[in-house]
Amino acid sequence: MPAPVEVVVKPALTLQLFAWVLAGSLCGTCSGLVPGLHANNFALLLAGIAPSVPGPPLFVGCAMLSAGVVHTFLNAVPAMALGVPDAEMAVTALPGHRLVLEGRGYEAIRLSALGSLLAVLAAVPLAVPVTRVITAVYPTIRAQLSLILAMIVTALVASEPTWRRRLGGLLSFGLATGLGALTLDLSPAAPLEAGGTLAPLFAGLFGAPVLIDAVRGSGLPSQDGSGITMSRGLVGLTALAGTLAGAAVGYLPGITAAIAAVAVLVVVPDGATDRGYIVATSGVDTANTIFALFALVAIGQPRTGVLVAVDSLGVPLELPILLAAVVLAGLAGFALVLVVGDAYLEFVGRLPYWQLSGAALALLLVLSYLFTGVVGIAIFLAAATVGMVPVQLGARRVHLMGVLIGPLLLGL
Repeated sequence: MPAPVEVVVKPALTLQLFAWVLAGSLCGTCSGLVPGLHANNFALLLAGIAPSVPGPPLFVGCAMLSAGVVHTFLNAVPAMALGVPDAEMAVTALPGHRLVLEGRGYEAIRLSALGSLLAVLAAVPLAVPVTRVITAVYPTIRAQLSLILAMIVTALVASEPTWRRRLGGLLSFGLATGLGALTLDLSPAAPLEAGGTLAPLFAGLFGAPVLIDAVRGSGLPSQDGSGITMSRGLVGLTALAGTLAGAAVGYLPGITAAIAAVAVLVVVPDGATDRGYIVATSGVDTANTIFALFALVAIGQPRTGVLVAVDSLGVPLELPILLAAVVLAGLAGFALVLVVGDAYLEFVGRLPYWQLSGAALALLLVLSYLFTGVVGIAIFLAAATVGMVPVQLGARRVHLMGVLIGPLLLGL
């Protein structure tokens, strides 16, 4: 007869975990609501602050993970309200913004929250078997990474519906590749020790074009009801597909949530494409945190900025506690995005939109300067110019992810 399993609950330990998760969730809320604040820059800020935080490294790590998870919930809000995403939300910005302009902003926020929450709930039980499979084939994947990335780029360009858009996608990819090759390895002096050129690059590529158009726009319309018009089954299927795609993002360099979300769209009917983008990208973005945590344990490679920070702090990799923190943060993020997201959208809707868009552009310039100095402003302006290319040619902006994939293909 098997020995009985005894579950031991330590109230003091549990309360500590809750407190650290809450603190991290509040940090992630603040960071996620800042337009254009890239997750990696936020992670570097966390890494700079964490050593001075009094507390056990394990719980500090739980707070950092919680902040990263909640950031993936809340960063959808400025992407939809202002059209200013960070890198992981690049694909979501335009479809989400379209729904807001149609008066369906509350629905868009709920779709994003559901995509992220379902991804957390699905990724936890799937992480172990998926990690075993990917770990077994990882040496082959690593050896053939350039070929895999080339196939992904080819598929993305071929998926455009017309030759004009395909040429636009190819041109966008080429220009973004050149921009990445010239700027990714720069380490310019800056006021904040949380540098890296990703902040001005992605703010320019994905945020500035939407804001420039918005300055000429007539503002946000009033928002209607919050009911979700996408069927429950399709939401669940898209979120599950996004969760599995998050495994690829967690293990493969150069693959972002934006690219993975495009692949997920094969399961989304044409009539639900915008809503499918939102659910899929949010699911990939959040599931990535869980799979990247397992990747750190399995192959010793941190694949996200937050996990690079966790690894640099020497956080003990005690998976049960770290996973508990991630799940708790996911539940907190779901509640926060519904409450804060609606209020954020209402606040934006009451302001003169051209002034708001101009202020958001100014904020992107300030962030570019804070993270990368004067060089960052030049990078932002160059990226904004490149970011207008797919907009003008009608191609999807995901081709601008060449800023990361292109240099990898070239071996830079």
